[in-house]
Amino acid sequence: MVKHDAAGCRDIMTSADSPGPSAPNNSAARAAGTTAAREQTAPGSDTGISYEDANSVWHNELAHGDDRPQTDVKGKASDQTR
Repeated sequence: MVKHDAAGCRDIMTSADSPGPSAPNNSAARAAGTTAAREQTAPGSDTGISYEDANSVWHNELAHGDDRPQTDVKGKASDQTR
């Protein structure tokens, strides 16, 4: 996801809506998003994960390396600002 600031910079947003690197234009932001989307779909090794849920309960699970999300990069690659 790309978020524009007042200066026209594009911040690549993570799934947790925390800002990542800034991109100087839409084309660079789209390229970064495409790379991130491709990396998210690449299979990996099975690994143990731990996470805390909304009720502050910790969970341990096995994440299978072939269980990858579907990704999509939306928006135009133009360098126009709004």
